[in-house]
Amino acid sequence: MQNQTVLVTGANSGMGLATTVALAKEGAHVVMLCRSRERGEQALVEARHQSSSERIELMLCDLASLASIRAFAAAFLAKHNVLDVLVNNAGVVTLKRRTTADGFESMMGVNHLGHFLLTQLLLDAVIRAPQGRIVNVSSGAHKIGRIDWANPHLQRGFRVWNGYAQSKLANILFTRELAKRLAGTSATANSLHPGAVGTNIGVDRDTGFGKAVLAMVRPFFLTPAQGADTAVYLATSPDVRTVSGEYYYRRKIAPVSARAKDEALARQLWAWSEEQVGLPSK
Repeated sequence: MQNQTVLVTGANSGMGLATTVALAKEGAHVVMLCRSRERGEQALVEARHQSSSERIELMLCDLASLASIRAFAAAFLAKHNVLDVLVNNAGVVTLKRRTTADGFESMMGVNHLGHFLLTQLLLDAVIRAPQGRIVNVSSGAHKIGRIDWANPHLQRGFRVWNGYAQSKLANILFTRELAKRLAGTSATANSLHPGAVGTNIGVDRDTGFGKAVLAMVRPFFLTPAQGADTAVYLATSPDVRTVSGEYYYRRKIAPVSARAKDEALARQLWAWSEEQVGLPSK
């Protein structure tokens, strides 16, 4: 990965930080996308220390704000003409219904729509790379997911796992449709299930609620580095250079739910996502 430019979202902790360290060790120039300057700067110091690389930079973006994503994309493209690898890793779980700055339910807003817009704004830079790769972190939870078109932002009957599973199903549908649209280019898009990883994803970002529970269950989960392994594999391995539109678990292509394979549903989600984030329909 020498001289390649990589962007990792949610890079200040957990799998995002572990992914940053692993790719920096491979020689990549890694851009850490973080929401908080304070936590991002702490993570930047840690990432440089763990990787023994100075080729890591911090850029700020709140994936819960379309305006922040647009500002970030403009700033990134002003510095980097080519993006070799985009790792859409950031994710949230909210125990109560929360909304983004644009009124989206937070899990759908951050986990899917934020990454959808970010990817679209950076897509030309990925296509300009010799072999651009987009890696979307999904979850096995997609198997119980369904897109509730009558209530996509869960104003009625909010349940945390319904919301999370819906957003993770959206990750795979987005990946599969994106892969089709990238046909004829040298760029690829794949998704993955990292396994059960002990990270801060279920900890409330504002109150810290959930930290005690995480501390109790963490010994039974994969470490962030173990969870990041398949994402790093998809970002770096020559074995997947021409593979696109697949879903991986433990470095192998894994089965997905029937809904995740629904091509009409993927197209419907794409069109809806464009409308939600204010992109012209393609």
